[in-house]
Amino acid sequence: MTLMSRRHFHHMAMSAGAAAALGMFGRGVAYGAPGSGFRAMVGLFLFGGNDGWNMLVPTDIATYAAYVASRQTVALPPSAVTPLAGSGLGLHKAMASLAPIWDKGAMALVLNAGTLAAPLTKATWASRPDLRPSNLMSHSDEQEHWQGLRAQGINRDGFMGRLHDRMGGAGGVPPVVSFGGNNVALIGQQAQPLVLPSRAVLTRTATGNNAIDAAVNSFAGGTGLDDVTASTAQTLTDAYAMSAATSAVLSATGSVDGFFVDPATGSALTSDVAQQLKKVARMIEARSTFGHTRQSFFVSQGGYDTHDNQVTGGDVASGVHANLLGDLALALSAFYKAMEALGLQDNVTAFTMSDFGRTYRGNAQYGSDHAWGNNHLVIGGGVTPKGVFGRYPDPTLGGADDISNEGRFLPTMAQEEYLGAILKWHGVADADMGYVVPNWGTWSTNGRGPIGLYG
Repeated sequence: MTLMSRRHFHHMAMSAGAAAALGMFGRGVAYGAPGSGFRAMVGLFLFGGNDGWNMLVPTDIATYAAYVASRQTVALPPSAVTPLAGSGLGLHKAMASLAPIWDKGAMALVLNAGTLAAPLTKATWASRPDLRPSNLMSHSDEQEHWQGLRAQGINRDGFMGRLHDRMGGAGGVPPVVSFGGNNVALIGQQAQPLVLPSRAVLTRTATGNNAIDAAVNSFAGGTGLDDVTASTAQTLTDAYAMSAATSAVLSATGSVDGFFVDPATGSALTSDVAQQLKKVARMIEARSTFGHTRQSFFVSQGGYDTHDNQVTGGDVASGVHANLLGDLALALSAFYKAMEALGLQDNVTAFTMSDFGRTYRGNAQYGSDHAWGNNHLVIGGGVTPKGVFGRYPDPTLGGADDISNEGRFLPTMAQEEYLGAILKWHGVADADMGYVVPNWGTWSTNGRGPIGLYG
């Protein structure tokens, strides 16, 4: 029988349920990042397919009229939109807490971005199915497309993990950390991240049974074991070490915690996304403890597959989507304030991702269905003040940008152009971009390239 190598065992462990939670711990390394100064990126994945067309709403008279005509059952009234000065767009009123960040010039908008294997027009979409992304509008496939950046292939590793491969150094607490679960974005071809729970810390608890404790300790030692068992033993040992190294930071109250409150009530923010971002803020505050000059974080928020009850029929400004966006905005606003307090507001970039956008046309159940292009938010990191990148699509159903008659908009910006800008800001060398972003050659030539997110 051929024994499995340690590297292959760890890749297998990452898709093996509970084993993954341990397997993530031990293979990480600390950055020896290029350039000077600290930088961190925080990718926030909105699972289910966020309706970016109600997150960012056109405010000019003509486009807003077309918006109402096409969105139908889910169109927001003007009273439910918070204008963003100078952009021609407004935030859903549930996200009004982010408007001051826009006014400061610390937020940018990314319009109609999505999965693309190659530049497409509506005509080439119809005539060249070989250029289309695979299994488009499937949740699992599009989540992997966003995280792995291979629009037509299998994604076994992701852009944060490959970044970690290239920027790795000596052992220690990994600089790639997830509080949003085990996801493809985090997996490298060599290095592995640290995956931690959003609401607790991992500690080793004795059973009280001396024989069992002794057996666990002996197994964790890994002496004289075969490759797979020894790798598992080493993983346990590493897991214990990682939990000890991080638990003090994550279990203690940090100076950043006081910002994670609802400004209207003074009550602590209790949503899961707020808890995740609070722990990210603690890790950033403790960056010198871990020896990190670069950090990458993955956080998430679920519930965005809003086929029904996206809005409340009698009040389209309320409903499931409004509640999600409200929690998201309060969490991001608190996180930005925490970074300001640390003097790191220009050193940390938070950015959204999601499976896909929703259909522009609302359905009879006051919801929307799977679509393609979508809008995104980027906060902090010294972004171009009040920058708007990309083009808002023609809202006409069946129009120039719609590949259906329901408002499934063909993206005019590739994920690579959006995420590539953040990766380059983070410190990825030009020579490494093709490794971190597999299809970089397509999106860095012929007039394409990373968008000008940073001023």
